[in-house]
Amino acid sequence: MDLSSLKKDSAGLVTVVAQDRHSGEVRMVAHANDEAIRQTLATREAHFFSRSRNALWRKGESSGNTMRVSEVWIDCDRDALIYLVDPIGPTCHTGAETCFFTRMNDGAASQQVATPTLFALFAELASRRDAPAEKSYTRSLLDAGASKIAAKVREECDELARALEGESNERVISEAADVLYHVFVGLLARGVTLRDVAIELARRAGISGHSEKASRSKG
Repeated sequence: MDLSSLKKDSAGLVTVVAQDRHSGEVRMVAHANDEAIRQTLATREAHFFSRSRNALWRKGESSGNTMRVSEVWIDCDRDALIYLVDPIGPTCHTGAETCFFTRMNDGAASQQVATPTLFALFAELASRRDAPAEKSYTRSLLDAGASKIAAKVREECDELARALEGESNERVISEAADVLYHVFVGLLARGVTLRDVAIELARRAGISGHSEKASRSKG
């Protein structure tokens, strides 16, 4: 691409947002010059330009916590980029998964990070595994085991199917939320993460549904 079309600041830099391509989490914000962008596109490893060190750097060159870049996107004003990445290990120099772990309304760092809704819900459900069963429906389901969870998934899927056939959109939304919740609990019971599912969906992108099903039946 013609990098001269990018609108850089006086130091020749554009802002870069590194975003987890599966969860949507913003992992970090940094800057890049033309060479950093070229290196990123050529190697598919995230490269940036350090303003403090005045030097090109590859994410993870010292820590080992690299970022594999799947796609690079340009914003409408052509002065910022998004790197869609597969992060290997924590991103922040503090050891946190992302650099965004301080909520502005309280100003205090916490165990939580800025996470999209579905992944935040999955993390919240995972935290319920240690809650007293009498206080946590999630914990009671996990304690009951796979058969109980599977029965609830079937029940909620049937309710969603009936809503799709003849009930209001509000009911469809409500029943779909119930299905997702119980599916998430099922994933937790099996030790499968929501990210694992997102990766599988990404693998299927661009593949005909008929072809994908056929490939599974042959396996």
